[in-house]
Amino acid sequence: MSDHAPDTLWFTRCPVPTATGIAADQGWLTAEFAADGIAVRSLQDAAPEEAADHHYTHALGALVREGGNVPALWARSRGEQTRLIGLTWIEERQAVLVRAGSGIRTAEELKGLRLAVPRHPLAVDFWRAMALAGFTGALALAGLTIDEAELTDVPADGHRGQWTAELAALRDGRVDAVYVKGALAVEAARRFGAEVAIELDAAPDRRRRVNNGTPRPITVHQRLLDDHPDLVARFLGVLLRAADWAAERPEDVARILRAETGAGAEGVAGAYAAGSHRTLHLDLSEERLELLAQQEHFLHAQGFLAGRVDVRAWADPAPLAAARRSA
Repeated sequence: MSDHAPDTLWFTRCPVPTATGIAADQGWLTAEFAADGIAVRSLQDAAPEEAADHHYTHALGALVREGGNVPALWARSRGEQTRLIGLTWIEERQAVLVRAGSGIRTAEELKGLRLAVPRHPLAVDFWRAMALAGFTGALALAGLTIDEAELTDVPADGHRGQWTAELAALRDGRVDAVYVKGALAVEAARRFGAEVAIELDAAPDRRRRVNNGTPRPITVHQRLLDDHPDLVARFLGVLLRAADWAAERPEDVARILRAETGAGAEGVAGAYAAGSHRTLHLDLSEERLELLAQQEHFLHAQGFLAGRVDVRAWADPAPLAAARRSA
């Protein structure tokens, strides 16, 4: 263990419901480490190119990341020595959209249709991975595979806003269905006049809802964990406190989500199920590890990962256990 603590602890999260976002909004992360002389900074406040790079690669040693599992698994598969220290599961209104008046309302009707699969100019195209996983889950509801539909590439560069390339292709008749999730997707669907064909959140089998944010990992670099396990446990302790706080304050959580996502009140209300403010708690349960292993298998089969990731070997339960003991 190193005696020299880092001058700065960094954190990053996706613009979605996270305990990290709650803790940052309340100022608790800064307060936790102030007496140690350690600054706590959001990677989103760094230079844009630096933030984007480290958010995906996790090459920054003193970084705690709570975000989508596609970049997290991608970074690990490329050899970055990260460790998985927590998982959350938050429903975010996953849906398959179709043109108004199409009459498509069941998973069976997706067979043979043109499904929008975006292409973004990113080191790891998590948007493409999300669409493929979403359609795979939807088709599986009818016992179908993704090979039984027509995957249609939709170049997304040059389009501003989430889902706009795919929804424009739907509006223009170039595709028949679009996968979306989250608050901005609710608002975008309304702007483009799209209708919901399949609500994936309604699927009783969680395996059909596995995607980039379900489950969502919290990761740290091995160097930080080796040198300063106490700092990692304390950081997780703040996230546990944030999850407890959020569980009793739905209005405050909605306000924070509007700021995090950039969506309006209606979009946030339409994207997150009633009671979702109570589901920000993290764990490393066998169920969540198994669901993440399902996602790893899918991503590797689809060519998103450089190599296999043993999810259970990647996970380290010690920091979360220490955080809980100190709570």
